[in-house]
Amino acid sequence: MSFTSYASSVIRLGAGYHATHKAKGKPQKTLELYEFEACPFCRKVREALTSYDLDAMVYPCPKNGRFRAVVKELGGKDMFPFLVDPNTGKSMYESGDIIKYLAETYDTNGTPLGPSLGPITMISSVLASVFRSGRGRDARGDEDKRPKQPLELWSFEASPWCRLVREALCELPYVLHNVGKKSDARPAFVERSGKMQVPYIIDPNVPPHIGTSMFESAEIVRYLNATYG
Repeated sequence: MSFTSYASSVIRLGAGYHATHKAKGKPQKTLELYEFEACPFCRKVREALTSYDLDAMVYPCPKNGRFRAVVKELGGKDMFPFLVDPNTGKSMYESGDIIKYLAETYDTNGTPLGPSLGPITMISSVLASVFRSGRGRDARGDEDKRPKQPLELWSFEASPWCRLVREALCELPYVLHNVGKKSDARPAFVERSGKMQVPYIIDPNVPPHIGTSMFESAEIVRYLNATYG
């Protein structure tokens, strides 16, 4: 594990580790989040998703990434994070507005502490990005090797091992399954994967169409680099 990835979790005081404010009303359709790993404002939303125990379809939008044009078309601005909720037809920018909207719409027990400490949140979130030298900020990958179907990642925001995988997914869309500590999704995940360990990834694009799955961040990163450039 990279020391700087661990340091990024420490500087955020473990925000995004527990499902402390679970949503009582789960969305029927998966939320759509346009963001990029190095963005401190995006980090606040990802931490809240772990705390709210909510999944999201993630469209990474690094610099020069292909999904940035989609955000500009949908919302009119090249700004992140950007949330689309297909359950209500709502879409919005601004991390604070997104976190408040999710809390109110899906009946959570308030706003988690980590993303809500004002200047302390922003300073520590920016430092978390600095520790990782901006990894997850720039587009990467082979244009000719885009997956036809989104990958699936079981993760929680504060995990330093999961961070390494999210950085490698910088240009690849994926379904983010949050399984923070005390998450209601953990039993089903263990039944599916065989153990409680993250990151865990499934790629449904691999012939013979049975997909490939694996634990271990280093193995996943090597696989993503070899398969998608």
